[in-house]
Amino acid sequence: MSTLNSLLAEARRQVHEVEPAEVQAQSGDSVFLDVREAEEYSQGAIGGAVDVPRGRLELDVETRIPDKEARVVVYCAAGVRSVFAARTLAELGYTNVASMAGGFNRWKDEGRPWSTPQVLSAERRNRYQRHLLLPEIGMSGQLKLLESKVLVLGAGGLGSPASIYLAAAGVGTIGILDDDVVDLSNLQRQILHNGGRIGERKVDSAKKTLTALNPDVNVVTHDVRLRADNVVELLSGYDLVVDATDNFPSRYLVNDAALLTRVPVVHGSIFRFEGQATVFQPYVGPCYRCLFPEPPPAEFAPSCAEAGVLGVLPGIIGSIQAVEAIKMLLDLGEPLVGRLLAYDALAEEFRCFSFGRDPACLACGENAGEIVIAEYDQFCRSHFASAPGGR
Repeated sequence: MSTLNSLLAEARRQVHEVEPAEVQAQSGDSVFLDVREAEEYSQGAIGGAVDVPRGRLELDVETRIPDKEARVVVYCAAGVRSVFAARTLAELGYTNVASMAGGFNRWKDEGRPWSTPQVLSAERRNRYQRHLLLPEIGMSGQLKLLESKVLVLGAGGLGSPASIYLAAAGVGTIGILDDDVVDLSNLQRQILHNGGRIGERKVDSAKKTLTALNPDVNVVTHDVRLRADNVVELLSGYDLVVDATDNFPSRYLVNDAALLTRVPVVHGSIFRFEGQATVFQPYVGPCYRCLFPEPPPAEFAPSCAEAGVLGVLPGIIGSIQAVEAIKMLLDLGEPLVGRLLAYDALAEEFRCFSFGRDPACLACGENAGEIVIAEYDQFCRSHFASAPGGR
């Protein structure tokens, strides 16, 4: 019958073990893999180490270390778990794996460099556990979300689901801009608010909802109208903008300010039973003016207050905006840069259209002049609400 000692001896015959001194001398060519538990890792680790607890090694390591020809040095606390982990890596197809003798304890005792990594508290690990299980996010991704700042323009139909899911995901700072008050007619679709808050400022109502959902989040309220004289300063304080406005003047203002500040914009719009979403990443993909060089005449674009909107529709598009925002913040997948996602609720159909930067675009094209931030109300007056988020 096998014992731990016999299993360990057998594993050591199959695994290459290296001394800490040799590991340090070749550290520039190595990927360090820490297979200790989260509590151990939080107390100190080798700088730059990839942390994958031994119990999740087979599930996560191929995502965290995709290059199977890389030189991988595995370590644990004392050099036992790392031996078994190194053998597992070899079985998974890694070709250059070693276990560090003596583990982190010996490394630390010999005075070699280490640091205390930034980690989540036990409460936060519990809150964001489902994110931590995703190798594409993990601890580092969740910490990045907590450090991120997103400005949501509008606390209405689109801004409601977008901000709620961003708060639930742990985006550390969420700015909410809106200069309107909660009205009974909003409650059919604007799920940030409730009947007890009719007459309250929308930004105040939004802050109550988001902080109750996740006290980790710092909700910054901007109870102002988006204008030419404040849009650049507003965008400059954030990593990304979720455009949940409901009027063309605001969208052109946001586009031009985004180009000046190089802040990405996750755009959404809704009308009756249809919605659209895309991402404008300044000077990487097309801008809003590449797609819509000029505002359409007002008679061709009535507001939702005139034409109506299916109450659940902004929930779908706003949720897509939240997904795209998280992808942009964490550099995940393929964001909707240069692609317009269109949704038809009656047909229950999504379609995706590709579009590129317009070389002749007056804002971001090859011969574009200086960007001047100006008000656009005169171009599309009569049918658009002045406050963002009214949809």
